[in-house]
Amino acid sequence: MARAFKTLDDMGDVTGKRVLVRADLNVPMADGKPGDDTRLRAAVPTVSELSDRGAIVLVLTHFGRPKVPAPEHSTAQLTRPFSDVLGRDVRYVDWEGDAESTAMLQPGDIALLENTRFFGGEEKNAPETVDRFAALGDLYVNDAFSAAHRAHASTEGLARRLPAFAGRQMEAELDALDKALGAPEHPVAAVVGGAKVSTKLDVLKHLVGRVDHLIIGGGMANTFLAARGVDVGKSLCEHDLVPVAEAIFDSADRANCTIHLPYDVVVAKEFAPNPPSLRTCNVHEVAADEMILDIGPAATEALGDVLKTCRTLVWNGPLGAFETPPFDAATMALARTAAALTREGSLVSVAGGGDTVAALNQAGVAEEMSFVSTAGGAFLEWMEGRELPGVAALAR
Repeated sequence: MARAFKTLDDMGDVTGKRVLVRADLNVPMADGKPGDDTRLRAAVPTVSELSDRGAIVLVLTHFGRPKVPAPEHSTAQLTRPFSDVLGRDVRYVDWEGDAESTAMLQPGDIALLENTRFFGGEEKNAPETVDRFAALGDLYVNDAFSAAHRAHASTEGLARRLPAFAGRQMEAELDALDKALGAPEHPVAAVVGGAKVSTKLDVLKHLVGRVDHLIIGGGMANTFLAARGVDVGKSLCEHDLVPVAEAIFDSADRANCTIHLPYDVVVAKEFAPNPPSLRTCNVHEVAADEMILDIGPAATEALGDVLKTCRTLVWNGPLGAFETPPFDAATMALARTAAALTREGSLVSVAGGGDTVAALNQAGVAEEMSFVSTAGGAFLEWMEGRELPGVAALAR
């Protein structure tokens, strides 16, 4: 089946061509070293392939949120770490970035351009900034799905100015997301967790019409429990959103989507590691001075049984306060069940979002899922059913 976007396979001969690659190398740095090099590694397949094919590779990325150009936000400090993960030399090119500054580059060379956000028109998608970037290249590759929800000069404008292609990481993201919600195998389950319903309202509203099972966890589950008449004690709960939760229940009923809430929960009187007041109880037995901090073992096992009936899973957000033991138990257990089903070949599992990736790494199963997206805002907006500007601009 033909894809809706062109990939590196559609580029033809790129020998000597200047290829602008929009990557996302926005990694945390300390003492000259990346705290997490996941995004650096994600850019390797595209940049290496284009270099091997004889292109002059010019890498664009944002780095931090600079209000004005400043050394601490210069991509110069990324040159060595990116060279290390690539296993080949990367040159740094100053942000003035006119054509003369890249004139010395030869086929196969890789250059990292200065922070795109040092250009005042980057975030405004200003035509003059698009022109300035476009003057540097012959072809454009977007390999930064995590920045695709931004209509910036380097993510959206360039794709409409130069012949545009999806890089290997972008290609993998879009293929995985299509399998998860675009054209998935049913039954489809979605796990949506997090602290507040208010941050995931659009996600929930979109998903009830697309999935067969909606598993709600984290603090947001408490609002749905309250909508079912459960007294959640002093748990985190957005009582003002109870009517919204009720409306989502109604939408799910009309769409034949089953919403799964916990019927046993782990509670405590204080939020601390292994508190003395820790206990597991039926959801209707939460005391007025207790807070729900995780899904209970019986409900977790039942959710695992739900996944065993499904062919596709999309996951965003933990089930409990997973950063603080023992309130990581449900998230860890369900993640391991999902990974086992994926290994067996019975489940396509796609997960994304910062907390989700951290939880899957904590469970030791991130590598076993079908696909784990490091994108935060872009993944969330995709789950909301929104069009992502950086993806739409790649359409054939």
